[in-house]
Amino acid sequence: MRFTQTPLPGAYTIDLEPFTDDRGEFARAYCAREFAEHGITADVAQANLSQNSRRGTLRGMHYQLPPATEAKLVRCVRGAIFDAIVDLRPESVTYRQWFGAELSAANGRALFVPEQFGHGFLTLADDTLVHYQVSEFYTPGAERGLRYDDPALGIDWPDEVRLISDKDASWPLLDPAADSAQP
Repeated sequence: MRFTQTPLPGAYTIDLEPFTDDRGEFARAYCAREFAEHGITADVAQANLSQNSRRGTLRGMHYQLPPATEAKLVRCVRGAIFDAIVDLRPESVTYRQWFGAELSAANGRALFVPEQFGHGFLTLADDTLVHYQVSEFYTPGAERGLRYDDPALGIDWPDEVRLISDKDASWPLLDPAADSAQP
């Protein structure tokens, strides 16, 4: 696997390094030792599949509050998504900054999302399937979200949002005054 640090500390894109022969390809999608070499030691509490029928489906932007914060390893196994993350660590130099990457079945890329990051994705193709491993159990009382179109974040989604849940569309906007309180 090839780990590439994103502009947000602790978040990585992870590309496969397949072995190819007459039979096809083989690649490791996860190795605890290689992840630990990059400071990623999160346990896996759950593995989830998200099936999305239509292009333009947006899921997110989700996170959980302490003590139930989640790290995620996200990979698109059918179709394509634009995966976006937001640094929500108040002490971070990249607080409230976002990063996005295209994950697809074709490129095999994964995105590691550290704890205290908002996460969401927009499908770029019909019939898209996303697999993600999560370090914490889903805890409804700790669940929160960010508005995908919050001007305080300015996420540049590469396609139109055509389908979104009422809950995800109604997360509150961030308070712009809160940024001035950050160092």
